[in-house]
Amino acid sequence: MKAVVVSEAGGPEKLVYQELPTPQVKPGWSLVKVMGFGINHSEIFTRQGLSPSVEFPRILGIEAVGVVKESTDEARLPEGGKVVSIMGEMGRDFDGGYAEYVLLPNEQIYPVTTDLTWEELATIPETYYTAFGSLKMLRVKESDRILVRGGTSGVGIAFLNLVKGRYPNIEIDGTSRNMVKKEMLQKAGFSDVMEDRDGELQTDKKYDKIFELIGPATVKNSFEHILEEGIVCSTGQLGGQWYLEEFDPIFDTKKGYLTGFPSSDVSSAQMNELLDYISKYGIRVKPEKIFSLEETAKAHAYLESSHSFGKVIILN
Repeated sequence: MKAVVVSEAGGPEKLVYQELPTPQVKPGWSLVKVMGFGINHSEIFTRQGLSPSVEFPRILGIEAVGVVKESTDEARLPEGGKVVSIMGEMGRDFDGGYAEYVLLPNEQIYPVTTDLTWEELATIPETYYTAFGSLKMLRVKESDRILVRGGTSGVGIAFLNLVKGRYPNIEIDGTSRNMVKKEMLQKAGFSDVMEDRDGELQTDKKYDKIFELIGPATVKNSFEHILEEGIVCSTGQLGGQWYLEEFDPIFDTKKGYLTGFPSSDVSSAQMNELLDYISKYGIRVKPEKIFSLEETAKAHAYLESSHSFGKVIILN
């Protein structure tokens, strides 16, 4: 099979497209033919050597969509069935989705029922699953005023689509550090765009709900813009900081609530709940950029660049 392998930490050029033996099934594991997958910021961090537990060489990829090629659990995972896999230790402790085939633990393979194209389905797993789980944690209502901090990210755009698909007239603003992207964000559906400059929002506006994708680096500032009894859901860590520092939960929460959503909490039922929501509300699911497996290094370079926007996927 063809696969993309990282043998040592570094830049996108360390993602090498090469031929490897197709994995052989073993008890409790099944082989999936990969039809596509999304590129995620966590994979960039791993490629850069910022995931201490990961040893190279490694095939990266914390998600994949495809069909079961060889099964060791025919009752739950019949050969030819559509499946999704995300998270666990995929692409970290064992080889992940950056390949034509991936060998996965059966408990980490989730059968799905959907008529979506492979392009659409490949756009969904980690990105839309994270956005959907966060939407539920935020308890979004039609009357809410919402801010997406990190609006240009794939998860930010996914969240926008999920919310606007159900509540077309809701007020939902986005942020960007690069205001050149303002028109792109408004075209995507955001009501307004706020500049995020050096971790400070350049606005006096306050919101009922803030979807925080920059993470611990800006959570404290986000609470400066939350209304009383509002909710901040910190899900992303695009700011490169993993833990809250110099944060007083008594005073800095401003009588609001802080929550989060761990996208590692996955089940087939929850994945199909997301797909049902997308179908019910006619949610637009479309990647911003599509690359081939051979172009994975280019996909990483694009996602790291200053002009990246939305979800980037690979189709086999």
